[in-house]
Amino acid sequence: MADLYTTLGVARGADEATIKKAYRKLAKELHPDKNKDNPKATARFNEVTQAYDLLMDKDKRAQYDRGELDEQGNPKMPFGFGGQRSGTGGFRATRGAPGGDAFDFGDAAAADFGDIFEGIFGNSRKSSGPSGFGGFGARAKPNKGADAAYRLAIDFEDAAALKAQRITLSSGKTIDLKISAEAVGGTPMRLAGQGEPGPGGPGDATVSVEVKPHRFFTRDGDDVRLDLPVRLDEAVLGARIKLPTVEGAVMMTIPEGSTSGKVLRLKGRGFHKRGGGRGDQLVTLMIDLPADDEALKQFVENWSGDEARNPRANLGV
Repeated sequence: MADLYTTLGVARGADEATIKKAYRKLAKELHPDKNKDNPKATARFNEVTQAYDLLMDKDKRAQYDRGELDEQGNPKMPFGFGGQRSGTGGFRATRGAPGGDAFDFGDAAAADFGDIFEGIFGNSRKSSGPSGFGGFGARAKPNKGADAAYRLAIDFEDAAALKAQRITLSSGKTIDLKISAEAVGGTPMRLAGQGEPGPGGPGDATVSVEVKPHRFFTRDGDDVRLDLPVRLDEAVLGARIKLPTVEGAVMMTIPEGSTSGKVLRLKGRGFHKRGGGRGDQLVTLMIDLPADDEALKQFVENWSGDEARNPRANLGV
């Protein structure tokens, strides 16, 4: 394996931010998901991940820079120091100098071989490794990549109906996102493994949903409100009319003698509720009178049947 800095394409004195940036760029290019038919890319991905993992560990990086660790994170044997198993099952260590003495530690020996490494490299043992060699045998669990956050603005009707949305992530991957009632209510959705790549695997992604305003629908909790213009004759005589809902047009009956402000309810035509079920569509009737209708003016002028009624009596006037 090449020098770790060369593997990542950074200078030996590069800071952590530079190393992270270089790794993320290479990880995106070499990730196995993008190179399923290219084993060389997968091998290269493993190399850059191993290099990143070691260089992001401050202690191991210092040891590597001093020449105490190799590119695999294993300790180098100084002064030609090597070792082999003795016939008794202990560890037999020999110095590499010609005619050098041999030190034989059998099973019954009380010597701690880790102390030899402490004498050579200094007090580098850590409590994290079961072998007692600390930074040599034990490797810290690699970190996952950073989480990614997205904001998704969706149409009012799509939010009410929980219509799936096709989105493209920063990695270039396109997914069909199933919208939940909780997401429409303001709780971010979490997508496991869809964040930035990292040596310990990719991070997660969160998607916050924003509902676009509508030109005639408004939201009232889980209900949808609509001001519906109707003609005078439809209100007076009653009628069967077509009106819009968040999932298309439907027919509704206007009761005879309806007035402006009367609210009609269409069950189950609102937003999906967090606990299941749906809200309603509340339709407020708004009688629409023509601006210049002479026949209507003449009718009202000659109509005296309602002059004695005061529709504002409940207002105290």
